[in-house]
Amino acid sequence: MRCSVKAPAKINLSLDAIRKREDGFHEVEMIMTMVDLADRIDLTDREDGAIKVDVSEGFVPNDHRNLAYQAADLLKKRYNVKKGVSIYITKRIPVAAGLAGGSSDAAATLKGLNQLWQLGLSLDELAVLGAEIGSDVSFCVYGGTALATGRGEIIQQISSPPPCWVILAKPPIGVSTAEVYKRLNVQEIEHANTKAMIQAIEQQSFAGICENLHNVLETVTLDMYPEVRNIKEQMIRFGADGVLMSGSGPTVFGLVEHESRLHRVYNGLRGFCQDVYAVRLIRSTDT
Repeated sequence: MRCSVKAPAKINLSLDAIRKREDGFHEVEMIMTMVDLADRIDLTDREDGAIKVDVSEGFVPNDHRNLAYQAADLLKKRYNVKKGVSIYITKRIPVAAGLAGGSSDAAATLKGLNQLWQLGLSLDELAVLGAEIGSDVSFCVYGGTALATGRGEIIQQISSPPPCWVILAKPPIGVSTAEVYKRLNVQEIEHANTKAMIQAIEQQSFAGICENLHNVLETVTLDMYPEVRNIKEQMIRFGADGVLMSGSGPTVFGLVEHESRLHRVYNGLRGFCQDVYAVRLIRSTDT
């Protein structure tokens, strides 16, 4: 028995940190949505009970550090599954990019194994399991567009934004999410207007979405990594309608309403950055 599951990337239309929690995490408010840049997860039953992971990119771990491995291991132990699984991950989402590639791989593995092992779990149950693996996994289980609160694991789905193009540009660096949050001072930041972003999405106002793009981690990462600041400035210069860093970075995305401008932004950025993608938002009707 085998199955294949898509694992789409996400971007943050807004990311706010409310306070530092007692458990060391930050209380957050995030509006996240998915784009049609996706990894593919191929799952094949094993009778020997082992979990084996292979990845198309050599620099991605294929052991217990891999979130897809952790997802399979969690399901096996929690539901006493005797079978094992071979997991093959075809990577298209850049690694350590602020696009939740690993979290989406884990969510896709949870959903695929739920089907393959006939566990009969609901999306809500899978999302609770996902929260044990990582803060973004719960959102990736549901997909679509959502408000994420708590440490990111409490998900409230909302309307999809209006259709538009998304340019993603990732400089050739990695960013430590833990280090970025460590340097964040929640007393000094300008907070995101999460309500205004939700309202803009509900009203299908592309201009309103662009006006309310906000990521409190951006100033920290831009100070630490001038390459990220440069890409953001170039994306604005080439004419993207709204520009923001996703997650803790280093990927910067630009929203573009009209295809005529898309090529100018895309081609311009290719001169500054090797990893540039032109994708679309995934609307809930597309899933």
